[in-house]
Amino acid sequence: MSAGLARQRFDAVAPGELLVDGSVTGKSWRLAAEQPDVARSISQQYGLPEVVGRVLAARGMSVATVPGFLEPRLRDWLPDPSHLLDLDRAVERLAAAAVAGERVGIIGDYDVDGATSTALVRRYLEAVGCSVEVRIPDRLTDGYGPNDTAFATLADAGCRLVLCLDSGTTAHAPLAAAAARGLEVVVVDHHAAEAELPRAFAVINPNRKDQTSALGDLAAVGVAFVLMVALNRALRGAGHFASCVEPDLMAALDLVALGTVCDVVPLTGLNRAFVVQGIKIARQGRNPGLAAMAAVAGIESIDDARKFGFVLGPRLNAGGRMGESELGATLLGTEDPAIAAELAGRLDLLNTSRQALERETLEAALRAVEPQLREDSPLLLTAGEGWHVGVVGIVAARLTERFARPALVVALHGGIGRGSGRSIPGFDLGAAVIAARAAGLLVAGGGHPMAAGLTVEAESLPALQAFLCHNFAASIAATRPEAPAIEPGRAELRIDGALSLAAVNTDLARKLLQLAPFGAGHDEPRFVLEAARVMQARPVGRGHVSCLLAGPAGPAVRGIAFRSADTGLDRALLGGGALRVVGRIRLDSYQGRERAGLEIEDAAPLA
Repeated sequence: MSAGLARQRFDAVAPGELLVDGSVTGKSWRLAAEQPDVARSISQQYGLPEVVGRVLAARGMSVATVPGFLEPRLRDWLPDPSHLLDLDRAVERLAAAAVAGERVGIIGDYDVDGATSTALVRRYLEAVGCSVEVRIPDRLTDGYGPNDTAFATLADAGCRLVLCLDSGTTAHAPLAAAAARGLEVVVVDHHAAEAELPRAFAVINPNRKDQTSALGDLAAVGVAFVLMVALNRALRGAGHFASCVEPDLMAALDLVALGTVCDVVPLTGLNRAFVVQGIKIARQGRNPGLAAMAAVAGIESIDDARKFGFVLGPRLNAGGRMGESELGATLLGTEDPAIAAELAGRLDLLNTSRQALERETLEAALRAVEPQLREDSPLLLTAGEGWHVGVVGIVAARLTERFARPALVVALHGGIGRGSGRSIPGFDLGAAVIAARAAGLLVAGGGHPMAAGLTVEAESLPALQAFLCHNFAASIAATRPEAPAIEPGRAELRIDGALSLAAVNTDLARKLLQLAPFGAGHDEPRFVLEAARVMQARPVGRGHVSCLLAGPAGPAVRGIAFRSADTGLDRALLGGGALRVVGRIRLDSYQGRERAGLEIEDAAPLA
């Protein structure tokens, strides 16, 4: 163990066991399983610090797999696209459209995954000879997914081939109506499917019930990229690029990385390769829309996944949330810097309005779920008349984050509710919502394991919550004995190890960044500082706490606890004194100099 790694009370805790059972925020801390021999071999083979080797080993890496993890290549992770059902049929039809210069329609989604999918496919199809018409359903008036109006508009514009991107897998009625109009619809999606697929020319979805694929964790933009790779291969084989320049699909990986990160899919395997390579493209500033959005947000360089997820993503989502659904896809698809700057500014203003609505709705939702929390309901469902449908998904995420249980938030208008939900690991919310729809409790609904959307009649809400709670209980009962049980209301933090405060420095921060990008499925390493003395703690911003952390040796380290108001963590830090603190090491720039800090996630009294 290196000099900076703290032993203290960790010697008494076996890997995989609880280190703390009940922190100041009510969480448990579990020490990651160690593989000391593997960690040592990784560190020695690749010249990595011991702490980095330990993190890699605990996350299933071996000496042989480390290079592919640290520098993943698409060719190592991308299978033959033709294994996806209906893909070759769709490629043949799209290739014919390109050769004939057809007008092709796109129905995208209003979130970042939908916007990036739309921009990616539009750019490619226009480059190979198609003209493209885009329609993005309005979240407020149309709801999620393709609809009759969008299909009719595209048909009137001369489109006979229409792609549904990031939606369509469960849109039976609209796709049947589109087929009756003579439209050939290709669905490119990743959401959970039912056994019966909608009437379509092709349904490309790695999560089809009849599909076996290693690509089930892809976002829709990842599936769209795989389709474009196959189409490019077909057009090259047909000699199409003798008459036009072959598009550079690798240059579009910034869009794929953005959509992948913002849809919170696991950053492992092909997704990790998408994001690692996509950040390299994004750093070059090739996409005028991304460059304009970065400028509005005050970002000098898009050089890590957090800037996608926490800075650019919310702004791009703001159009869809606030009633201007096409802004995101238009921004990412434009080549005109002046148009990009105008759209980026508009989205930034909408995001400010969204933030105010989110705070207001969250306060109301917190009051509304109090009775459910007192009853210890395993799943939270709350609805409010007049709530803004554009922010219910974010509010559901905040409830899940705070109370460690699935949460659904519904905006009611005239007896009909449109809602969004977020889940916890181990409970497939998308499948549960589809089951509720099949049981007649929903007007519409679908999603994937960690998130779902629905339309419901107000009078059905009590029955819906009972159904979903029962479904949750059945999921717990079905959990394999060797797997950890789902524990609603009791979140766990995975602890990668303990550090002395003196070890938190810029050198360690830079070395840990070698493991980036971080996200779902590959969390940023989290460490315990066993005895940190909290000094100069003060509230900052909207619900944050800033402080200094001091130890027996070395300089104090700056700490920040985001969104900690009313969680128990704020009171613990503001009270000062010595605490066991959990957090993630950050490398920040301050007045032209780099410094290491700690993003504080939790704390516990000294044992």
